[in-house]
Amino acid sequence: MKLQLLRNATLKLDYAGSMILIDPDFGPKHSRPSFTGRSPNPMTELPVATGDILAGVEIVIVSHLHADHFDKVAQDLVPKHLPLICQPGDEEKIRSFGFTGVSPLIDELTVNGIRLKRREGNHGSGAVLDKMGQVMGFTIEADGEPSIYWAGDTILYPPVTQTIEAVSPDIIVTHSCGAKWDDILIVMDAEQTVEVCRIAPEKTKIIATHMEALDHATVTRNDLQTYANTLKIAKHRLIIPHDGETLHLTAPNS
Repeated sequence: MKLQLLRNATLKLDYAGSMILIDPDFGPKHSRPSFTGRSPNPMTELPVATGDILAGVEIVIVSHLHADHFDKVAQDLVPKHLPLICQPGDEEKIRSFGFTGVSPLIDELTVNGIRLKRREGNHGSGAVLDKMGQVMGFTIEADGEPSIYWAGDTILYPPVTQTIEAVSPDIIVTHSCGAKWDDILIVMDAEQTVEVCRIAPEKTKIIATHMEALDHATVTRNDLQTYANTLKIAKHRLIIPHDGETLHLTAPNS
C-alpha cells in the first residue's frame, strides 16, 4: 500500500486496489481564522494541487465535520457521486452539500473488498468534549494488505488502548500535534504518541500526522522526534512524515 500525507489529517491511501481520500481539507494557506491569535489557518499550503489529490479517488472518508477535516473548498471540489463514508449523525449534513453516495459507518462496512470498522474517539476530556463534539476513528483491513488503525482526533484513553490490544494493527495513524482548546488537550501530544509506541505490538509502525498546520497545536515534528529519541523509540517504529510525503508500506509477513 501507499500512504501519502497531504497536510494535517488529509491522507490519500492506495490500498487493496482502491484510492481512498481521508478528511480532505483543501483551503489555501491563511484562508480561515486563527484559533489562538498566533496565525490564520491553515498555516501551510497544500503541497499538491487539488486536482492531483483528487485524481483516481474512489472512496472518501470524513471522520467529522470540523473545517480542518472537511472544509468548504473540499465540499465544493470533491465529486458528489463518490462513495463517502462518515460517522453516524453527519450523513444528512453531508447530503445537504450535494453528496449522493453517503454511508454512515454505524459499525462495520465493506467497500471494494475493504473492511472498515468504526472505533471510538474522545476529542478531548471533561467540559471540552461537548464543545468538540462527536468524532470517530476506524480500522481498515483487506486481504494481503497491512491492517490500519486510524485513531483520528482523539486523546489516548482506554478505548484507544483497547482497540490497539484487540486489533494488533500493522499501522497506527495518530494525530499528534498536541492541540489544545481552553487549555485542554484535544488530540495526542508527544507523550501520548510515544505511549502508543510503547503499548503497540513490536511489529506496529506508528505514523504521526496532523502536525504544524494549525495554530492551536503545541507539538512540532521536531518536538515529537526529540522526545521519542530521549525514550529510545526506534525511527522505524515512529514515522513522522512531511506534508506531501508518500510512504510505501507492507504487512509484516509480506
